[in-house]
Amino acid sequence: MKILVCISHVPDTTSKINFINDDSQFDTNGVQYVINPNDEFGLTRAIWFQEQQGATVTVINVGGPETEPTLRKALAIGANEAIRVNATPTDGFFVAKQLAEVIKNGSYDIIIAGKESLDYNGGMVPGMLAGIVGYNFVNSCTGLTVDGTNATAIREIDGGKETLTTSLPLIIGSQKGLVEEKDLRIPNMRGIMTARTKVLTVLEPIEAGQTTKAVKFEKPAPKSAVKLVAADNLDELINLLHNEAKVI
Repeated sequence: MKILVCISHVPDTTSKINFINDDSQFDTNGVQYVINPNDEFGLTRAIWFQEQQGATVTVINVGGPETEPTLRKALAIGANEAIRVNATPTDGFFVAKQLAEVIKNGSYDIIIAGKESLDYNGGMVPGMLAGIVGYNFVNSCTGLTVDGTNATAIREIDGGKETLTTSLPLIIGSQKGLVEEKDLRIPNMRGIMTARTKVLTVLEPIEAGQTTKAVKFEKPAPKSAVKLVAADNLDELINLLHNEAKVI
């Protein structure tokens, strides 16, 4: 079984976010990058298939040379090889087209892509990818088992969960719950050393149009000041809630 895990190179949630060029461009100065959390859950599940069913795991990213440390971390976690498509990920459609080209030439059984990236939260790539290559698709996937050429997937739906059976090849949109957070892998020294010798292939992009463009970014408004009311002053609390906050 061959598994391809799509890896987004995203800012760490602890990073301070700023914008430049009249708020039209993200400022990367001083920002630490990590594997997109939704992708990390997918990668961990792929490594489970590797250990339990002998799967081969390839990770892929669309990005410049600055993303290679993130791919090397995925290799250190346990992926067998990595692919980097040498292009700036301008929008979801562009990324999906680059990934689709690799999939068409790779004969992969399962493609795992986070349901959305932590930075832009577009949620477009997995579905677009499935549409382009014509594979079965399960989004918001929180469970996946494979038996031969058949798969059973669990996905989140409004108000509950749904269990589906389908055939391979399959694309899933992974998220928290596909594995437990306690099962996420931290690279050990042996994995880090081994990752240096694993194959990281760089491919040039294919022509693909850009369908969307970020025009301007805006930070959320700062939180207003908090008013503290003494625990025994219920009259004042009620007055503020009624006359100022207007919630009662």
